[in-house]
Amino acid sequence: MATPAHVAIIMDGNGRWAKARGMPRLAGHRAGVEALRKTVRAAPGLGISYLTVYAFSSENWSRPKSEVSDLMGLLKMFIRRDLAELHQSGVRVRIIGDRAGLQSDIRGLLDEAETLTAANESLTLVIAFNYGGRDEIVRTAQKLAAAVARGELDAESISAESFAGALDTQGIPDPELVIRTSGELRLSNFLLWQAAYSELVFLPCYWPDFSREHLAEALREFAGRERRFGGLGGQDVASRPAAG
Repeated sequence: MATPAHVAIIMDGNGRWAKARGMPRLAGHRAGVEALRKTVRAAPGLGISYLTVYAFSSENWSRPKSEVSDLMGLLKMFIRRDLAELHQSGVRVRIIGDRAGLQSDIRGLLDEAETLTAANESLTLVIAFNYGGRDEIVRTAQKLAAAVARGELDAESISAESFAGALDTQGIPDPELVIRTSGELRLSNFLLWQAAYSELVFLPCYWPDFSREHLAEALREFAGRERRFGGLGGQDVASRPAAG
């Protein structure tokens, strides 16, 4: 089986990594940013064209204000510090998630990252920020319902394909592989629509310890699986459900 074009990662375990070392949670998040840098650099060389990372969920706002503030600061630092390198390396940045209600400086940085890198082609880095899979589906349903109410869309014409095309990930193929670190065995509201036929790989390492070899290990496990898409096996990958 060929390398998956799109790999999505739930970057989990920063806090537990720090706790195990007697360090504050912020230290774990900082180490997690460094692991992300290494993963982005490694992805193109492993044949990955799209890399989606779960950076900040819509549920993360319930964490202590100090931790949320730290996470916002790390996001700003990552974009300001790494955007030039990402652009120079040919990485295209896409942001998915609900931007309504975000601080103007954060929205500005997200817009800048997307605009500056829009024409790049070596890798598409999709950052899920203020993102929740259920929220994305609800927002998409509301958008289509509003179009029907305005008479711009026939409700009967809405299909799985057209719905997928209205999601935050429009124009991005569904992930063939979803990786989660830290040993947790759940999706945690991540890409619920898009991951319907994804292969799932759960690794016991905490995210700050994630390396190129861990990524390669997950790709090897993916290569050993048979993807049937509800059939009896032997189907060509090209027959999988269309992405949005």
